[in-house]
Amino acid sequence: MTSHSHPTSSLRRTGRLVLAALLLAGSAATALAETADRTKPMNIESDSMRYDDLKQTSVFTGNVVVTKGTIIIRGARIDVRQDPEGYQYGVVTAAPGKLAYYKQKRNGNGDEWIEGESEVIEYDSRADNVKFIRRAVMRRLVGATPNDESSGALIVYDQSNDTYTVNGSTVPPNAGVSAPGGGGRVKAILTPKSAAPAAPGASAPATRRPAAPAATPAPGAGLRPSTTLSGEAEERK
Repeated sequence: MTSHSHPTSSLRRTGRLVLAALLLAGSAATALAETADRTKPMNIESDSMRYDDLKQTSVFTGNVVVTKGTIIIRGARIDVRQDPEGYQYGVVTAAPGKLAYYKQKRNGNGDEWIEGESEVIEYDSRADNVKFIRRAVMRRLVGATPNDESSGALIVYDQSNDTYTVNGSTVPPNAGVSAPGGGGRVKAILTPKSAAPAAPGASAPATRRPAAPAATPAPGAGLRPSTTLSGEAEERK
């Protein structure tokens, strides 16, 4: 393996090119993500960076912050590589005991956002998906208010068909192997949409009045004699 050292400005430009290609392929977690983000410039900040020309990899470490349009990514480390066919792969790792973070505005939905957190976030431009691994949480925000939330050991976004799966184990159900120690449980909080306001001038539904209670016999009046019972009694005599 050959590792090359470059001046800081050169490394920063090279890292931007590699990571830009990665996020261009995986910028939208869903089909409803902000489409304008794809053409926005990318800004990367970290404490240090290392680029390997032979393996076509870049490693950003130390308080990493990536912004691209409405996209915000934070983590302790980001590893980026490119295969011979040009597909990009990236792994965002959190600091011990913390979670890596991803947030992006949804397209055409007002002030709605998608955000995700996990110990590891993986981008795969070949498979066209984003994975949130270990202590994974995904939320849909309206403004700053969380609405829907899903959590599990593994959350996978499939960008090609706008679906996602939540698993209680870091091993997917279709992997053909069992997770060490068994799987956990997934959790979801789904907030119902607000009811549509009533049309102007619409009358309220009629309210049914309760039936009047039966009359109560006066004290000492007793029950009314039954002519049927008395008649049967006379016949028996």
